[in-house]
Amino acid sequence: MKKYVHGYSERELERLEDQADTLSEILHGDTRFAPGSNILEAGCGVGAQTVILAKKSPDSQITSVDISKESLSSAKNLIDKEGIKNVHFKHADIMDLPFEKEIFDHIFVCFVLEHLVDPVMALKELKKYLKWGGSITVIEGDHGSCYFYPESEESINAWRCLINAQQNLGGDPMIGRRLYPLLEESGFKNVRVIPKVVYVDKSKPELVDGFIKRTIIAMVEGVKDQAISSGFIGPIEWEKGIYDLYKSAENDGTFFYNFFKGSGLK
Repeated sequence: MKKYVHGYSERELERLEDQADTLSEILHGDTRFAPGSNILEAGCGVGAQTVILAKKSPDSQITSVDISKESLSSAKNLIDKEGIKNVHFKHADIMDLPFEKEIFDHIFVCFVLEHLVDPVMALKELKKYLKWGGSITVIEGDHGSCYFYPESEESINAWRCLINAQQNLGGDPMIGRRLYPLLEESGFKNVRVIPKVVYVDKSKPELVDGFIKRTIIAMVEGVKDQAISSGFIGPIEWEKGIYDLYKSAENDGTFFYNFFKGSGLK
């Protein structure tokens, strides 16, 4: 991974926590592990997903790793704040993990593959640490699945800036649609992928605020400097694009986005 496209600011920490809270039931309503399971969370970031995993499977042991010491520090603080006791953190690169092979019952990967230059290589590497018969869960978004109303040329271009910024760093912002072939190419069996649709209108005020404003638009706003400095968009068009994106959170606005949740067995 060259660089995390959204950066490591306090605002990004808040955005990730907001995203996890807002999407908890949509993405993790069916995420539970058997008591006594030994779970590896690969790329835990600031711990936003870690908290959900730990609470849903309190009798499992979770080892959460990340390449960023700064993110791990935030994750530890969050876990301590929540009083969670079944998580152990480790500073490590998922391409060079300091564990014995075939020791985990399950591997959990969420919003990580989109940032990697070679996601298949990463999945193959992670599979080495999974017991035979063990399972993997992978969750990714797909920025190409985003639709909103009303839209303008400027708001569409602002959204494209997010896609361009991630692609410019070697990632794949549309990786969600690739989960099935990625898992199969990595050697996993019984692969299954389920779309997790998020549709928002004014009848869902918690999603208007938590998803459109505090997750999606905040994510776009996070690439402002990269977008303008790279020449993707001009400052005036950027401001108009963000202004127009917020219209999707008004009473006559709507927003659609598709996440994908894949699973497989070793």
